[in-house]
Amino acid sequence: MQIQVSGQQIDVTPALRDYATGKIGRIARHFENTIAASVVLGVEKLKHRAEATLKVSRRTIHAEADGADMYAAIDVLSDKLDGQVRKHKEKLKNHHRAEAQKARKGA
Repeated sequence: MQIQVSGQQIDVTPALRDYATGKIGRIARHFENTIAASVVLGVEKLKHRAEATLKVSRRTIHAEADGADMYAAIDVLSDKLDGQVRKHKEKLKNHHRAEAQKARKGA
């Protein structure tokens, strides 16, 4: 998976880049079909903002998060993305398909 980290009106330090790459890279554990990720870090007055867009098979997942500092914003962002990726993976499984086919044949 390719992860691109950029800054909007801030310089992205190597420590921030490594932290964001590590947190977003952990999402690949849950879903192997992640193609690419783009992370944008920025500061608006006193809010530190992190947003990411993941390209997975058949879908694009986007999330935004604010925090007191940039590391907290990245943590919240990774939690949001993790939940969205897990939800997307569950939708792809379609657990009820076999039960629906049995009901149609029996009726």
